[in-house]
Amino acid sequence: MDVQRLRVLRELADRGSVTAVAAALSYTPSAISQQLKALAEEIGSPVTEPAGRGLRLTEAGLVLVERAEEVLAAMARAQAAVDALHSEPAGTVSLTFFPSGARMLLPGLLRRFADGPIRIRADVADPPPGDVPALTAGVDVVVSHHDELNPPATRDARRWVSVPLMREPLDVVLPPGHRLARRRGLRLADLTGEDWISVSVGWPVDDVLRTIALRTGVQPRVVHRINDFAVTEELVAAGLGIALLPRYSTDDRGGRRLARRPLRGVRAARTVEAVARAATAARPAVATVLDALCAEAAAVVARG
Repeated sequence: MDVQRLRVLRELADRGSVTAVAAALSYTPSAISQQLKALAEEIGSPVTEPAGRGLRLTEAGLVLVERAEEVLAAMARAQAAVDALHSEPAGTVSLTFFPSGARMLLPGLLRRFADGPIRIRADVADPPPGDVPALTAGVDVVVSHHDELNPPATRDARRWVSVPLMREPLDVVLPPGHRLARRRGLRLADLTGEDWISVSVGWPVDDVLRTIALRTGVQPRVVHRINDFAVTEELVAAGLGIALLPRYSTDDRGGRRLARRPLRGVRAARTVEAVARAATAARPAVATVLDALCAEAAAVVARG
């Protein structure tokens, strides 16, 4: 069975179209189609079938994709073992961060690899947690976040590596002059009737707020949905609402403009993690970056 054809099938599973696979692997679409046809002949069963104007994987194709990742990861580990005999990890590692995760982790990560043999190429995006596995088709590592009480569907451990980086508590933030600002901790029931500023539905901070509401029976009144925490901080400071914000990755951690109080009686936090394809995580440079992300996250938590 040709390994390159397995790679093509894996890319089709993650990228969704022959055209996207061709662009990613620098082939023509017709060449990709020929690779898929040859793979079907090798295993004696179709691996794709028509779906509208495109293709989808057959049952045989889905089974083969799961095993393909194991083969590709084993090859990557073998190559890594050989490379380790001759040189230290090197090369470019691409990462995608969610915005507040980039603010929290990226500066320190870049400092760790300044002037070294590993180069970091980073960008920022904030997909819903369920879209993260597909995002790894185009980037080495995705730094993502999700509600710790409502994690995304379990990822196939044969295909993806998920590295927990930190548990980041979510605190209630209010203007310093708010009637509840003198309390050391707050319960959701204390905040009944307040105007809340949350994020878009489906994103982790809103997931936490909705999970808390379901468990307590207290429904918060959301008046604005804004995904930029810096804007949310400005609105709260102006007395235009209260919010649930992550403890380590927002700007006003000194409490100069905002009163930050823990939420009592419930666990309110998001999990920050790094996700990569199994074969990608086996590359020495990527493994080194994953270790550095863990160290940087630990440093952030230690600073409080």
